[in-house]
Amino acid sequence: MTAALAPAVLDVAAWQARRRAHEERVDAWLTPHLARRRRGERHPVADFLFTYYSHRPAQLRRWHPGAGVELRGADPAGFGRDYRATTAGVTLDTEAVRARRGDSIGWIRSLLVATAGRTPHFGCFGMHEWAMVYRQTREEVRHNAWPLRLDPERTAAVVEERGVRCSHFDAFRFFTPPARPLNVLSPTRETQHAHEQPGCLHANMDLYKWAYKLSPLLPSELVADCFALAREIRTLDMRASPYDLAALGHPPVRVETPEGRAEYAAAQRGFADRAAVLRDRLLAAVPA
Repeated sequence: MTAALAPAVLDVAAWQARRRAHEERVDAWLTPHLARRRRGERHPVADFLFTYYSHRPAQLRRWHPGAGVELRGADPAGFGRDYRATTAGVTLDTEAVRARRGDSIGWIRSLLVATAGRTPHFGCFGMHEWAMVYRQTREEVRHNAWPLRLDPERTAAVVEERGVRCSHFDAFRFFTPPARPLNVLSPTRETQHAHEQPGCLHANMDLYKWAYKLSPLLPSELVADCFALAREIRTLDMRASPYDLAALGHPPVRVETPEGRAEYAAAQRGFADRAAVLRDRLLAAVPA
């Protein structure tokens, strides 16, 4: 049997500096969101990660060192039930976390492995967002405080001309009923492991979800890295959508044109490359 590795040790100055840096980084994202929330304002791009995902702002801000780290001079009461006291401070009780959440951890890990092993697809051109407004009235459109770039008939024509190839269930489930039969796939929660692929914007955005669900086994800096990538992906997602968000500082990526599709695919490839690195880091943080 291989002996357990001794935990890495952080002295008080080191771990407090890491915590402070994490909080300052996250505050730059949280402050404008919380200010908008107090004013009752909505932002279809910047607020998405706080409204669609279940991780609350205070949870994102809270710092964890990850598994296998001992914090000198720390108080277990300041870190929560997943931590235990050591002779010098605190450390994460990794075995207790795994015992309580083993099924969830295993499901997430197997999804990450399956996604990483699949060939990326870059031919969707963001039609999932168009399928979410397909054949809807102005009142039915989700973000109807902002105009669509094209009239409803032309919007529908783009979907019909381009077709839809969405592999991500959590995007597909928001398609309008008449758009669903236009998709070449019929993803379900049960087939998620079989369909999710590493070129998908939403699969790569969801690395943030898997990161916070694996917390506190991994360091909060990694959760924040996944959040940062998801913010950028969301921006492309909405720039390529049928909405006109230029007034918010997001000029459109006109995927209804050849030039726009080329721009979208190039950005999608770049995000896939960056997401692959983060996916590997998540897998390394939760070995089988």
